[in-house]
Amino acid sequence: MPVFTPHTPETAPAAARPTIEAVRHKLGHLPAAVGLMAGSPELLKGFLTVNGIFEGCALGPVEREVVVLTVATRNECHLCVAMHTATLTRHGAAPGLIEALRAGAPLPDDRLEALRRFTLAVLDQRGAVPEEGTRAFLAAGYQPRHALDVVLGVGTYTISTFANRLTGAPLDPPVAAYAWQPAG
Repeated sequence: MPVFTPHTPETAPAAARPTIEAVRHKLGHLPAAVGLMAGSPELLKGFLTVNGIFEGCALGPVEREVVVLTVATRNECHLCVAMHTATLTRHGAAPGLIEALRAGAPLPDDRLEALRRFTLAVLDQRGAVPEEGTRAFLAAGYQPRHALDVVLGVGTYTISTFANRLTGAPLDPPVAAYAWQPAG
């Protein structure tokens, strides 16, 4: 018997129902991960709130996805990697960029590679990025504000990747074509 219940709008705790309905209305379906997160209405609302804030930060759409996929591959969240591969594909990102992100390999674009390396440093150093790492990030054309936006993205997607792994969230059919497994 599974520990976590994949909730529907009818079975979710009352406090999660409006959030689930809003997601279902926006997307046209209810992602399994959302139904699973609904077991904690606060977790679900918290993730969606900070995700909305992250979407409005100073990083551009592809830059945000670099942060997200860097966190998702590092945390081995198969669902997040698939979902955000689909997002990058919709944004028209180059296949080489997507493949490198999924592999955790250096990116073909120097500026985005500096962003990926900085995101890894934030993760690996738990925010205490050495000065040379921050200077390299800024030398790539980013601003101090972008460094803080990376922290926001890391926090946002740590919530998501951890929750999805904990609950065993499955891939939904719309992203099944982008399935991913960690190397090794």
